[in-house]
Amino acid sequence: MPPRLITALLAFVLVALGTTPAQAAPEVGTGYGSVTAAYVRGATPGAEVALLDASERVVGRGSIDQLGSFLVRDLRPGDGYRFLVDGLRGNSFRVLDGTAPAQSLYDGQQLRPGMNYVRMRDGITLAAFVRLPVGKTFADGPFPTVIEYSGYQTAAPNPLVVGAATGLLKARDPLAPANGLVLGAELAPDIGFASVSVQMRGSGCSGGAYDLFDYPTVYDGYDTVETVAAQRWVAGHKVGLVGISYSGISQIAVAGTTPPSLAAIAPMSLTDDLHSTGFPGGIFNTGFADTWLTERQSDAAPGPSGGQPYVRQLIQRGDRDCAANQALRLQTPSLRQLVADNPERTPAVFDHRAPVSWAPKVRVPVFLTGALQDEQVGPQWTRVIDEFDANPDVWVRMINGAHFDSLGPQILSQWWEFLNIFVADRVPPPSPALEALSTVMYAAITRSPAVRVESARLAGAPSVQAAKAAFASRPRVEVFYDNGAGAAGAGGLAAPWSLGLDGWPSARIAPTTWHLGAGGSLSAAPGSSESLAFRPDPAARPAGTLDVVGPSDLPWQPIPPYHWAPLPGQTGVGFTSPVLDQDVVTAGPASLDLQLASTAPVTDLQATVSEVRPDGQETYVATGYLRSSYRAVDANATALQPIRSYRDPADLPPGFSAVRISIDPLVYAFRAGSRIRVTLTAPGGDRTSWRFDTPATDGLVVDTILLGAGGSSLVLPVIAAATAGAPLPPSCAGLRGAPCRAYEPAFNGG
Repeated sequence: MPPRLITALLAFVLVALGTTPAQAAPEVGTGYGSVTAAYVRGATPGAEVALLDASERVVGRGSIDQLGSFLVRDLRPGDGYRFLVDGLRGNSFRVLDGTAPAQSLYDGQQLRPGMNYVRMRDGITLAAFVRLPVGKTFADGPFPTVIEYSGYQTAAPNPLVVGAATGLLKARDPLAPANGLVLGAELAPDIGFASVSVQMRGSGCSGGAYDLFDYPTVYDGYDTVETVAAQRWVAGHKVGLVGISYSGISQIAVAGTTPPSLAAIAPMSLTDDLHSTGFPGGIFNTGFADTWLTERQSDAAPGPSGGQPYVRQLIQRGDRDCAANQALRLQTPSLRQLVADNPERTPAVFDHRAPVSWAPKVRVPVFLTGALQDEQVGPQWTRVIDEFDANPDVWVRMINGAHFDSLGPQILSQWWEFLNIFVADRVPPPSPALEALSTVMYAAITRSPAVRVESARLAGAPSVQAAKAAFASRPRVEVFYDNGAGAAGAGGLAAPWSLGLDGWPSARIAPTTWHLGAGGSLSAAPGSSESLAFRPDPAARPAGTLDVVGPSDLPWQPIPPYHWAPLPGQTGVGFTSPVLDQDVVTAGPASLDLQLASTAPVTDLQATVSEVRPDGQETYVATGYLRSSYRAVDANATALQPIRSYRDPADLPPGFSAVRISIDPLVYAFRAGSRIRVTLTAPGGDRTSWRFDTPATDGLVVDTILLGAGGSSLVLPVIAAATAGAPLPPSCAGLRGAPCRAYEPAFNGG
């Protein structure tokens, strides 16, 4: 009988006998050790609780919550921990480290098609929904297998059906997975892979408390890989990880724990660091990042009264495992408080949650893809790439566009080949199902036309080794340009050309300096020295180019209804180059290097690079941000990358200071006949879904920059001797992820 039921019955008996419940002995519950954490379940709600370490030192204290639980984080691994509940000593247990448990944990669990509850090393069970390839049974196995690991509505049991007739993804069924799980829940089983949709701890029907990529969640990924790989129906007892966004981010850390049964990973649309998405330039992102955190907090609420829709449905239908797994939900930390407590980049909070920290430990093949105007996690994911330098089997594909464009058809073709070679260990066969379903998927999710996914390009290879050699001969980094101006038509999912690079940043890149000058000029040679003042005002323009701050498919449409407002009055400055006499092809990080003074001790700044076309239209390219108090750069900063720790903020001193704004990856071909433009404003107005916690200035703050010799400059990552592989798109509108507007000079002329 569950301890809480025993407690309730005991209280009833005591009341019947005329004894108050307060006189009853408290339930101590059972204590468990997790990875750097400890929890107790089944204790008396409201009881005082303390956690003792082996030396009897109190390392955590509080009260048992209404569900009978309490949890302590950030503990040193070791034996001899125990909970003290209202003075009564509980069982002794060990707080775990990253050491792998006995193989018997994995071998002893048998997973079947449908809903499963997979036991982790700390006793928590995760909901995992198994889908065999369409039309197959165990008798047809074993099957190549992939795992999708996410905290969205992941393990929901119903199909995620793509509705071609309506052009909408029919995911409103409360028992269907979230749209973002399309790769694992829908596409993989339809194209011949078994898939396992695994719900992160503290969400959905999984046990535990949500922890935002903390160590328990990371090592759950290890345990999940090994448990799934141990199943008799898994081909070669090896599995791959797939997924976009949430389930893309999770893959890097899981692979970094080096589970021996992991074959390969294919992350899409990830971030490099929760701090860079949550605090771009050191400024809190009150748009998508804040919305995302709020949704995760809501998803972590205990069911059936709260949490994800499928949780309520399954508990009401009698799923006792799902119901029991809600016991630790009240121990989910306040994610908003975590943000408030860490406005700086606190290493103890952010390092182990950052894909960029885990990437150097990844040893399996990697197929990494992302978009360069990603409106959700941001385009700074490219900073992960060079952390894979020690891994020879890494292929990166990047493309201009929004969050979803990382699985566009030209990339999905290579994803198919990668999974077959490195997970299924077979020559990639033609897949009519992939070609047909992807067309439906693109129409349903983005409402955009798309070129056909090509599944048969390596089908003629005589062996797996030959197919692998052909795949490996491709560039380590491939950059797709002008997505939206290709064969699919304006705004469609197709890039007309691409470039292969040896790495990121590529050795082919030549940092090229353009000097900010008088009259809004941007030139190769510095002009005479002078200063220019402006009044940054975050309220001067609409906060974003679309009225979107949370997840939305609006930015994924062929030509979204952007409103990209010009710079009014003296709220910003612009600098525009002469007409280019040759193409300037860029691919890499960039930097706006200012000599800055301000009437405020701290000023928030935004730098945006764009192309002014011969027809007078202006195309958005990339943006960067900085709160001036975080202007200090690290010793490993380069001409293109003002790398910084976002620690130890400092006010601006009197006079001018060097302030470098890191601009998100600049991957664009400025055509001959066009002009390069950079603007400097308060944050806001140039991005789709990001908003900024920038203090109001009411036009009273005056920022001043130095121009000309010894002044400010823009450093671009120019690929030497490269030319665009296609003509300038006929229209500014249609490039995916790129707002367009009529060019209007700023008040200073540029």
